[in-house]
Amino acid sequence: MLLAIDSGNTNVVFAVYDGNSRKAVWRCGNNPKRTADEYAVWLTQLFELEALSPKDIHAAILDSVVPETKFNILTLCREYFDCDPMQVDDPSIDLGLEVLLSQPDQVGDDRLANGVAAFSEYGGPLIIVDFGTATTFDVIDENGNYVGGVIAPGINLSVEALFRAASRLPLVSIEVPEKVIGKATVPAMQSGIFWGYIGLIEGLVSRISKEYGADMKVVATGGLAKIFADATGSIHVIDSDLTTRGLVQIFRRNIA
Repeated sequence: MLLAIDSGNTNVVFAVYDGNSRKAVWRCGNNPKRTADEYAVWLTQLFELEALSPKDIHAAILDSVVPETKFNILTLCREYFDCDPMQVDDPSIDLGLEVLLSQPDQVGDDRLANGVAAFSEYGGPLIIVDFGTATTFDVIDENGNYVGGVIAPGINLSVEALFRAASRLPLVSIEVPEKVIGKATVPAMQSGIFWGYIGLIEGLVSRISKEYGADMKVVATGGLAKIFADATGSIHVIDSDLTTRGLVQIFRRNIA
């Protein structure tokens, strides 16, 4: 079995794949101080709950956008899973797509994995909207190549920034408000946050498609994808497993 690891700004996702079948997936907060041993204690218990064993893992692949956590995750794989992970940022890795930018190394590994999986599943051209710590809009052309994108503040960052910057405004949860016009502070904030973000999504999707010059399929991924996708016609597909499936495809391409 293959262990696919997506180390993002907020969470680390561990997914176990047996061929095309995902057997289990878990996530934890991405803490640079968490040691390989701490990861192992946590993961070992979760493996047992799914009737799996670390010995079932024969290989691993890692994408990481947080350099501070990379060493401990690599150590975890080497010491507890007896494998040296394939790393997406290794220059020798064939991703299966071209990054058509002047500085291709600045594109996050997770965004490239998303592009690989999305093009394989849906074709192109397409826009991938990933609701993470940042909300990213990545553009894949009709040949499956990465041609650029947009990075916006994530919704949780926006909520926290509003709370921290305005002394009289409370920290609110992200909910779909019943009405756009709020009759009190909290519903007014929730309306501005939610419908403002819907406006951001619709506006950027429209502008990207217009600039690209073609109708584009829009695929959403990330933890908050569903709450926003249900409120706008600009998102066509929700695909929560996009990143880890992309990692699996990259792994297979490079061991063939």
